Amino acid sequence: MKEINTKKKVQAIEVEADRSISDLLASMENTGFQGKSLAKVVSVLEKMAKDPDITVLFGYAGSLSTTGQWKIINWLMENNLIDILVPTGANISEDIVEAMGGAYIQSSHVNSDEDLFKKGFNRYYDILGDEIEYLQMTELISEFIMSLEEKHPYSSREFLYRFGSWLSKKNIKSIVTIAAEKNIPIFCPAFPDSPYGDAGLIANSKGFSLSIDSMKDYREYMSLAEHVTDTGVIYIGGGVPKDWIQLISVTADLLYDNREVPNRKNPKHRESVGDQETYYPHRYAVQITTDSPQWGGLSGCTFEEAISWGKEDPKGQLVQCYCDATIALPIISQGLAERLKKFTREPKNLNSIF
Repeated sequence: MKEINTKKKVQAIEVEADRSISDLLASMENTGFQGKSLAKVVSVLEKMAKDPDITVLFGYAGSLSTTGQWKIINWLMENNLIDILVPTGANISEDIVEAMGGAYIQSSHVNSDEDLFKKGFNRYYDILGDEIEYLQMTELISEFIMSLEEKHPYSSREFLYRFGSWLSKKNIKSIVTIAAEKNIPIFCPAFPDSPYGDAGLIANSKGFSLSIDSMKDYREYMSLAEHVTDTGVIYIGGGVPKDWIQLISVTADLLYDNREVPNRKNPKHRESVGDQETYYPHRYAVQITTDSPQWGGLSGCTFEEAISWGKEDPKGQLVQCYCDATIALPIISQGLAERLKKFTREPKNLNSIF
């Protein structure tokens, strides 16, 4: 049980007509519940951004790009606030629809889904997407695939870097485009579970067989561990992106015979395991999630639970906020933009390693 600090009192929020988001968040940090957690997320992200030893890994789950969130990811990358991006395939393909000039439509979760199907709309809760525009995006990806070397096994990072560079020449400013332009590696561990898989099938129907090598992906990703000093992580949702990011702190050592990551200082050990494994827990970690931990799902796993695996530093800056990402992400990014207005973070350029 933590020692009770009776001097740390709740401070009621004063309503002010002229107030920045950053200032409001500062007041919320002295309140309670998820408002306090949301405010602490911004404070931890600010510290993370200003710590020169930290490499920032960003997990982006679900289908959030359809809800108007994708340009926030672009802004974070453009301002060097993401060093490694681990998204779902949906989040780095469905944004391309808008980047190509298409649109998603505000609607309602109360619809006749049978009628939507007949009229050619796909429903994302209360957002509608046009199937024609979805197909155009998928065909665009397949067009790129046809330009690749057929016998070359690509990692998802390699594929997405080349795709982003290809889109950049077409002036389609999607997430993968900005990542390529900023030299930020993207790893998509569930790559085919998205329009990228569909585009691969279209290419196959034309006689081109795309090969994505999952183990090459994993080796490339884990090899980044020796090029960082320390790590901070941001999870928007959970799922595969979250687990992939968590694993670099506890699995990268398996790449090396002596079970230590080169160039990394102060590895942690378990007494029961000794030198058979080394651990490099994340020093900063924030998560925005609506999942609850008691069901045992990965997305809802608390940072306290992750500490038992060696994934998070028990003495680190760790904040979990239980909130809809479409509420939290715009507020967090705006608050961060205001606080970092006069600060420029140096890019890590980790894609250049490959």
